[in-house]
Amino acid sequence: MSEILKVDNINVYYGAIHAIKGVSFHVNEGEIVTLIGANGAGKSTILQTVSGLLTSRTGSITFCGENLGHIPSHKIVQKGLAQVPEGRRIFLQMTVQENLDMGAYTQPSSGISADLDMVYDLFPRLKERRRQIAGTLSGGEQQMLAMGRALMSHPKLLMLDEPSMGLAPILVEQIFDIIKDLHSKGTTILLVEQNAQMALSVADRAYVLETGNITLSGTGAELAASDSVKKAYLGG
Repeated sequence: MSEILKVDNINVYYGAIHAIKGVSFHVNEGEIVTLIGANGAGKSTILQTVSGLLTSRTGSITFCGENLGHIPSHKIVQKGLAQVPEGRRIFLQMTVQENLDMGAYTQPSSGISADLDMVYDLFPRLKERRRQIAGTLSGGEQQMLAMGRALMSHPKLLMLDEPSMGLAPILVEQIFDIIKDLHSKGTTILLVEQNAQMALSVADRAYVLETGNITLSGTGAELAASDSVKKAYLGG
């Protein structure tokens, strides 16, 4: 199994605050890897650093064998790395289809129609609402739209930041069913999620992040069975 992403000894600061402290991990092609941890642990900061939105003072981030250091974030997307941000951040005044078209800006126009069909097959509700203004969608529909927009860029690695945030339990299950479906179709996923139980249930491998440090790692099943993880994150 080939390594698609390698994060090696990154240290990220917000001013004088040392948010990420010597973090290293990797993602292999075809895996779901999840980062779990409490609010403020640094999970989203790691994804933003991988995406080029933040900069590490040390170490390296390698994607498909290329060091991403000093590459602008929009060019990182062109290389096949897409992020669905925390809070969705869709274009609220645009229609569903216009949002999806925006996600395809790195792709040739000749393939956009087929890509839209792919996204609408995956998210039938978006097809029903394709002419609807995105800001009028429900929270679950907006999350589907954010994921569909990222998929329009043909990512080699899809990074999901808190996809279950603010959703009712039944919608959380639907979102995770879609994540499992994407995985079964070969999409490599790096998942940041506060709902540890759901995240570990779909993960091939997982890392526990506490105050900017990785404190545990293993398969999803191993961490779900860990007494310390159960106590801290699973209510055990």
